[in-house]
Amino acid sequence: MSLDLSLPRDLILALLPELVLTAWAVVLLVVVAWRHRTTADLRLAGGITLAALASTAVAVWWLWWHRAVHAGVGTMVALDDFRYLVDWLVLGTAALTVCISAGYLEREGMTAPEYYVLLLFATLGMMLMAGAEDLMVIFLGLELMSVAVYVLAGLNRRSPRAAEAALKYFLLGAFASGFLVYGIALVFGAAGTTNLGFIGVQTRLLDLGANPLLALGLGLMVVGFGFKIAAVPFHMWAPDVYDGAPTPVTAYMATGVKAAAVAALLRILIEAFPDAALWRDAVRWLAIATMIVGNLVALAQRSLKRMLAYSSIAHAGYLLVAVVPGSPVGTAAAVFYVAAYTLMTLAAFALLTAKGREGESEVRIDDLAGLARSRPWVALALAICMLSLLGFPGTAGFIGKWYILTAAMDAGELVLAAVLVLASVVSAGYYLPVIMVMYMQAEPAAGAHAGVRLPRLAGAAVTAAVVGLVLFGLWPNRLLDLARDSGAAVRPPAGLPTVSAGPDPSPPRR
Repeated sequence: MSLDLSLPRDLILALLPELVLTAWAVVLLVVVAWRHRTTADLRLAGGITLAALASTAVAVWWLWWHRAVHAGVGTMVALDDFRYLVDWLVLGTAALTVCISAGYLEREGMTAPEYYVLLLFATLGMMLMAGAEDLMVIFLGLELMSVAVYVLAGLNRRSPRAAEAALKYFLLGAFASGFLVYGIALVFGAAGTTNLGFIGVQTRLLDLGANPLLALGLGLMVVGFGFKIAAVPFHMWAPDVYDGAPTPVTAYMATGVKAAAVAALLRILIEAFPDAALWRDAVRWLAIATMIVGNLVALAQRSLKRMLAYSSIAHAGYLLVAVVPGSPVGTAAAVFYVAAYTLMTLAAFALLTAKGREGESEVRIDDLAGLARSRPWVALALAICMLSLLGFPGTAGFIGKWYILTAAMDAGELVLAAVLVLASVVSAGYYLPVIMVMYMQAEPAAGAHAGVRLPRLAGAAVTAAVVGLVLFGLWPNRLLDLARDSGAAVRPPAGLPTVSAGPDPSPPRR
C-alpha cells in the first residue's frame, strides 16, 4: 500500500496509530476529570489505558500487514518496519507498566488516575520519536514524552525523594533539550533543512562533512540524546531519579525512554549523517565510558534499586555499541536488545515492588536472604532476570549481547567488542550476589518475606516477561527476523552508499 503523504487522507492513515492513541488519551482525560476519587476510578482508568494500548497496537499491525510505504520524498513520517517494531515495543512496555502499576498505586495510596493519562501521552511521544523523519517531529515527540515523565517521576507527592527526583529530572532534562534544539538549529543552518533524508543528501552532495556548523550541531544533538539515554558523562541524574521515582515509573523510564531515544538516534545518525566518520569516534568513546562507569559503580551498590539504576546505565553503553557500526546489522542488534532489556528490566523492577514499600529505596540486596525458601517462584523469576541482564546462555539477554558483538566485530570494532565482554564479566559481580543471597543464605528472621506478594495483574506481567526471556533465549528466530527487517529499513537516502559492516540481512518470508 503506497501512501502519498501530501494528501490528507493518506497522511491520516500514516498517522493512524498516533491518532488512535491521542483519541484514547483525550477520552481518558475526560473520564479522569469526572472520576478521580476512589480505587474503582483508578481501576477504570487502568482498564481504559490497556484498551487504548491494545487498539493502538492493532492500528500499527494494520499498517505493517498492508506493508504501507510512502510515495515521494521529503516526508516527515516514516512508514517502515523499524517504526512498526519500535512502536510495538513501546506499546508493550507501556502495557506491562500498567499491569505493574495497578496494584502498586493502590498499595501506596496514590489514588491518582491521571497517572494513566500521563503514561499515554508519554507513550505517544515515544511513538512520534520512533516514526519521525524530521528533526522537528523528533523534538516534538521528545518534549511530549519528557514533560509527561517529569510529572510521573514526582507523582508521589508525600515522598521527598520523589519530589527531588522530579526536580532533578526536570532541570537536567530541560538542559538536555536545550542542547538538542540548539543542535537542530545549527544543523538547519548548515544544511538548510530539518528533513533527515534531505540532510543526508546535502551532507554528501555539498560535502558538508568539513562544515564546522554541521559538526557542532551534530555534537550538540548527540549530547542531548546522551542525557536521555543516561550515557556517561551525561548520566548524573539517572541514579537519584530512578531511586526516588515510584518503582513502576522507574521501570518505564529505564526501558521506554531509552528505547525511544535510541531509535531516534539511530535514524538521525544513519539517515541524516551517512558519513559515519562525523560521529563514530564520539559515539564509540561514549559507549566505552558508559559500559565501564556503569558497571564499576554498580559493583559498589547495596541497594537493589540503585544497583538496577546503575545497571541501566551500563546497558545504555551496550546499546551504543550497536549504534557505532551504523549498519543494518547494528540497528537490528539494537532493536533485539531493546526488546530483551525491556522484558528483563520491567520484570526485575516489578519483583522489587513485591519486596519493598514506599518507593523501595531501602530494599538492600541482603534483605533478599532466604527468599527462595519462602517464595520460590518470586526468587526463580528474579534469578532469571538477573541471569538475562548478565547475558547468561539460554536467556534473551545472551542472544542480544551476542548479536551486538556480531555487529561490532563485523564493523571491525574489536576494542568495543572486547570492552563489552569484559564489562559483562564485571557485571557478574553484582548480578550473581542477588541469586546467591536468595538461594544460599537463611532468612534473617522468621517470616521476613511474609509480605512478599505480587498482585494478580503484576504477577501475570512478570510471568509473561520471564517466559519471554526464556523463549527468546532458546528460540529467538522470529524476533531476530523482525529485528533484521527493521534494521534493513533504516538506511541512508537512496543513491548514497551504505556503511559496510557485514552482510546486509535479507527480509524473512511472512
